[in-house]
Amino acid sequence: MLLINRFKLSALAAACLGITSLSLYAQDETIKVGVLHSLSGTMAISETTLKDTMLMLIDQQNANGGLLGKQLEAVVVDPASDWPLFAEKARELIEQESVVATFGAWTSVSRKSVLPVFEELNSVLFYPVQYEGEESSKNVFYTGAAPNQQAIPAVEYLTNVIGVERWVLAGTDYVYPRTTNKILEAYLQANGVSSEDIMINYTPFGHADWQSIVSEIKKFGSEGKKTAVVSTINGDANVPFYKELGNQGVSAEDIPVIAFSVGEEELSGFDTEPLVGHLAAWNYFMSVDAETNDVFIDNWLDYIGDDERVTNDPMEAHYIGFNMWVKAVEKAGTTDPAFVQDAIIGVSVPNLTGGYSTMMPNHHITKPVLIGEIQDDGQFEVVWETPGLVAGDAWSDFLDSSKDIISDWRAPLSCGNYNVSTSVCSGQNL
Repeated sequence: MLLINRFKLSALAAACLGITSLSLYAQDETIKVGVLHSLSGTMAISETTLKDTMLMLIDQQNANGGLLGKQLEAVVVDPASDWPLFAEKARELIEQESVVATFGAWTSVSRKSVLPVFEELNSVLFYPVQYEGEESSKNVFYTGAAPNQQAIPAVEYLTNVIGVERWVLAGTDYVYPRTTNKILEAYLQANGVSSEDIMINYTPFGHADWQSIVSEIKKFGSEGKKTAVVSTINGDANVPFYKELGNQGVSAEDIPVIAFSVGEEELSGFDTEPLVGHLAAWNYFMSVDAETNDVFIDNWLDYIGDDERVTNDPMEAHYIGFNMWVKAVEKAGTTDPAFVQDAIIGVSVPNLTGGYSTMMPNHHITKPVLIGEIQDDGQFEVVWETPGLVAGDAWSDFLDSSKDIISDWRAPLSCGNYNVSTSVCSGQNL
């Protein structure tokens, strides 16, 4: 009898804790949403627009009645392109401002910086930018592209359509370019490309003097084999890089560049005439012909009050992620992150290319892959796309360290890195 009573008391205590948890997330007058993007420093060129996108989406949701009978309140902080400061600002958002979800970060080093904070405090981050994979956290929803949704299809396009045989892997010196290029190097070598036909170069954030590097690329590309540059150069370093390509007469016909971090927003900052014909791989372009995209563009230009402003891929990722979060909150009946994490798996919402994107059990989404060619007006003409949606893969099939790992945050597995060979879950992150 005593044992039964103890079980009853334990169940009652757990129920009370659950009610208390739900009530804590229901007692505020507004629902606070964190916006964690650099508004100053080297990444402001890319991230400021994402802050504005989030403010627009929140305003639209409020105009449509809010969420769970309450208005949303954006809490904006500026981590200033300072990677340790991202962690401080994330903690400030969750502990001091009591946000129930955060949308933000750009570079992988900024995401890595905040990851322990979100896991410790069991909050949720919606990360809107392409990344290198090799990570899966129950507290992060990766709405940008995994390598199999951008890098691998881009290289396949260059190989099969352009006939590229030599490869320059040029990136900014941090985790995303290094890991992505590690995956690409393994992929290329698995497909018969020799190490002599792969050149790898890294430069620091904000790098400005590209003369000698572009000269080396020209020399590497002059040895009789079709050569391309796969660019993971990030932030404002792209401006002098592309300018130097133009200065040295590196045309898309000679050595095409395909970029993973250059979109409409970055191109709007400089003369695109020398860049015409170079490429980018994304999951969305402003030029996509779809009714949902037309509406989004009209709303954006209306909101920002400037007809010259553009849209880009990470903006679409925030659009998808925010709408998924709203739908998951409505489904769960609470903003409590623990309940939202479960409710969001399987949620589908419209994307801006005319279809629907779905949140998969590995916290990645489905999306198409597009290759765009730079036009003289700073827009992209889509020259290739996948026949359907591609599900993001958290762990690369081309690295020995991860080829046997899967991610599935549904019960009973509830693991971000489950090794199918050893049947062992090694924790949240490998």
